[in-house]
Amino acid sequence: MASKKQNRLAVLGILTAAGMLAQDAPLPKGSVNVTVPNDSPVLVVSSSTDESRTALQGSALMLDLHMLLSLRNVSPNRIHGITLRVVSQEVTLGGKASVAMPSLNVGPGEVFPVRIDARLMRPTQMAGGHLVEVSLDGVLFQDLSFYGPDRLNSRRTMMAMEMEAQRDREHFKRILSQGPQALQQAILASMAERPRLDVRVIPHGPAVTSAALAIPEQAQQFAFLQLPDSPIQPLSGWAMVSGNAARAPRIEVKNNSSKAVKYVELGWLVSDQSGQQYMAASLPASDANLFLPAGKSASVGQDTQLTFSRDRKPVNIQKMTGFVSEVEFTDGKVWVPNRESLTRMMLDKVMPPSAEEQRLSNIYRTQGLPALIQELKKF
Repeated sequence: MASKKQNRLAVLGILTAAGMLAQDAPLPKGSVNVTVPNDSPVLVVSSSTDESRTALQGSALMLDLHMLLSLRNVSPNRIHGITLRVVSQEVTLGGKASVAMPSLNVGPGEVFPVRIDARLMRPTQMAGGHLVEVSLDGVLFQDLSFYGPDRLNSRRTMMAMEMEAQRDREHFKRILSQGPQALQQAILASMAERPRLDVRVIPHGPAVTSAALAIPEQAQQFAFLQLPDSPIQPLSGWAMVSGNAARAPRIEVKNNSSKAVKYVELGWLVSDQSGQQYMAASLPASDANLFLPAGKSASVGQDTQLTFSRDRKPVNIQKMTGFVSEVEFTDGKVWVPNRESLTRMMLDKVMPPSAEEQRLSNIYRTQGLPALIQELKKF
């Protein structure tokens, strides 16, 4: 078992009195502490917070953190993902953030950068000590093994991102086998803008009486896209809808696989009055202790309210469509939709591209087609 002692890197020192900070000023030296355990697969090489700022707003200190870390892979395995936990205050709303870096390919001994951009809030009465603590939450390796406390469910998140990355790299490699021009056309299509909504989420959205609403609230049923390879089948579902607002979605699902499931996430599409379809949200299971045996059914949902707008104008909901977007089994394996299902259901036209697809598109945008081809050949 690793020692509980931890290696600590103070950026430059220790801040002793947050209450003495200027109204708007650079982040004081020594404000950020980066911590990794003794047996960590990564070590901190250097860090910089030169672009960070602080400002007092009433009884709160606002931290605009811009930090660049350099980390070294000191493990014998290639790193494919990392998540850091960033905390200024555990209890206060806005006091915590996280940074996930998927689609890495860092070999043993190699140094890689991690950029942290976060806005945090901390009560000014909390004087003394570091303003921000940065710690390691998880590292995902090439063989899909994992290291870390996983307080943020980093393992599941990074596993899903890795599954998407493998899927999308294979997709573009198959297209490359048809020739460079085919790859160029595919990556340009990937870069095309998808229809987007501005979504405001209110946790635990309260029920509102119909008399208080401009448009009476009513239960609206979900339609479902059935993905052929999905281990989970959505059976029925509804949400309370009023104009451009929807709350308390509930969806009944059935486990059609041979393994027990511990997490289900559903994609949520909405259509406006013209029939234009948008990706609205992801709907994770609300029960953190979900256990869905093979062949059994359960209800998943969220006690939230969502409002939809575009160009600052409300988008009234005419139709809602759901589909299974992620499943985690009790054995730790993760399922995501394959590329063929996304294309067949035209979900690739409305869903945002994966982190890996965005990374590959950025290589093409900044370095050109030859660089993209070389990157795909690395895997």
